[in-house]
Amino acid sequence: MVRIRMTRIGRPHLPFYRITAVDSRVKRDGAVLENLGWYDPMTKDAAKATSLNAERIKHWIKMGAQPSDTVMAMLISQKIVDGAEFNARREKRIKAVEAAKAKAAAAPAAEKKPA
Repeated sequence: MVRIRMTRIGRPHLPFYRITAVDSRVKRDGAVLENLGWYDPMTKDAAKATSLNAERIKHWIKMGAQPSDTVMAMLISQKIVDGAEFNARREKRIKAVEAAKAKAAAAPAAEKKPA
């Protein structure tokens, strides 16, 4: 599976990230398939903080690439993708995690009750 995620470059205490298309099994700073833009969290001007190749990002998403949550939030803020679908998937994922936690918490409690 291809993921669209950030690769950290830059010096210590001065982070700089490239937005890349990467095989999901590759390390964070491993080999990339394509560079899709960059993000500079240290810049003062928010307008100059990111540069994204919207056409190529849409191409990769159409081909089945899954953006990381952080990159997806960035794509929504830049209006490259629609946020409604992402928010629905995120809510569904959060509910599933909460249900699993509730089930795990209920299982040990049921075992401790005397018969």
